[in-house]
Amino acid sequence: MKMIVMAALIVLAGLVLFKFGSSNGKQKEKSLAVDEEYSGLPRATFAGGCFWCVEADFEKVNGVVEAISGYTGGRTDNPSYEEVSSGKTGHVEAVQVIYDPAKVTYEELLDFFWEHIDPTDPGGQFVDRGEQYRGVIFYHDEGQRVAAEESKRKLESSGRFDKPIVTEIVPFSKFYRAEEYHQGYSKKNPVRYKYYRFMSGRDQFITKVWSKDMRIAQIESETSRSGMHEVKYLKPDDETLRKKLTDMQYKVTQKEGTEPPFRNEYWDNKKEGIYVDIVSGEPLFGSFDKYDSGTGWPSFTRPLEPDNIVEKKDRSFFTVRTEVRSRLGDSHLGHVFNDGPPPTGLRYCMNSAALRFIPKEDLEKEGYGKYLSIFSN
Repeated sequence: MKMIVMAALIVLAGLVLFKFGSSNGKQKEKSLAVDEEYSGLPRATFAGGCFWCVEADFEKVNGVVEAISGYTGGRTDNPSYEEVSSGKTGHVEAVQVIYDPAKVTYEELLDFFWEHIDPTDPGGQFVDRGEQYRGVIFYHDEGQRVAAEESKRKLESSGRFDKPIVTEIVPFSKFYRAEEYHQGYSKKNPVRYKYYRFMSGRDQFITKVWSKDMRIAQIESETSRSGMHEVKYLKPDDETLRKKLTDMQYKVTQKEGTEPPFRNEYWDNKKEGIYVDIVSGEPLFGSFDKYDSGTGWPSFTRPLEPDNIVEKKDRSFFTVRTEVRSRLGDSHLGHVFNDGPPPTGLRYCMNSAALRFIPKEDLEKEGYGKYLSIFSN
C-alpha cells in the first residue's frame, strides 16, 4: 500500500513540475519573441503597485508600443505570482514599457508615471500593501538615471505633496514576464478589473491630486507634435456655467440631477459621431458603443476615452450605485451598471443633458479630428 501511495505521489509531483516547467517555458518563449520583435526600441521599467493598473495606464499613452506585466528587483530567478505576492522573494510587480522615442520621450513617461501613483507611500500602493507593491523606477542606462532623478527633484520642489517623495530609483537588473493570464488583464476581465480598480482607491487619489492639470499637459503635448487644432478641456467658473447651460443641464451636471427617460435629446440618436462633456468638452463616448438599453437614456458599453471617466460610489436613494463623472469637468454624467451586453457586460447609463453630440462630419471643424480615423476603420 505504501509503495502505491509513494508511486502516486511521485507521479503527482512530476505532473506539478511538468506544469510549472511548461508554463515557465511559455513565458520565456513569449519574452524572447517580444525581445526579437522590438529589439530596436528602448525600454522603461516602472513599479507602481498592482501591475494590472500600471499596464492598463501605460497602454493608453501615445507612443507606447507594448506594456508588459512582470517581476523584477528580487533575489530569485523565474519567480511565480504566488512567490512574489508572498513578499518573500524581494521582487516587485512591475511593468516594462517598450516605446517609440519619436512619439514619446522617456521624460514624458516619467511624468505620466508620477501622475498615476502615490509617490509618498513607502509601504505599497493604495489597497495593495507590502514591499512587492512599492513604487520604483528602474533605470536601464545612465541617461535614464539622470532623467529619473531630475524628474523626482522637480516633483519634490513642486510642493504638490506634503509628505516626502519616497519612490526608489535603482538600476535595472532582470525582468521576468508574468504569467499570461496577467497580461492585458484589464481587457480580458473588464468587469473584475474595473471593480478592483475602483475599490483600490487609485483613481480617487489621482483625481484628488492631479485632475486639474494632468490631462491638459498631455493634450497640449500631443497637439504640438501632431500640428492639429485641438480643444482644451477646462471647466468654466460657476457664473459662466449658469449662463451657458440650460436649467436641466446645470441641474444634472452640477447638482447630480436626473433627466426624464425617453424625453431627452439623445436617447434614440442613431447618428455617427462622439459625445463630449457639455461642460468641459472632454470626449466621453462614441456612437459605435451606443445601444438601445430600453431605459430611455443614452446607453453605452464603454467609454471612448477611459481616462476622461471617474467612477465613484453613490449611496443616495437607499442603495449603492457607481456614479460616473467626467475627470476634468467634474460633471455628473450618470451611472454604470453590470447588466450591459457583450463584450464588456457594462451599461453606462448617461444623461443627455450632460452630453454634447458632435456628428462625424463636424469632428475636424470642432477640434476632434483625431477621432475621424475610428469611423473610417
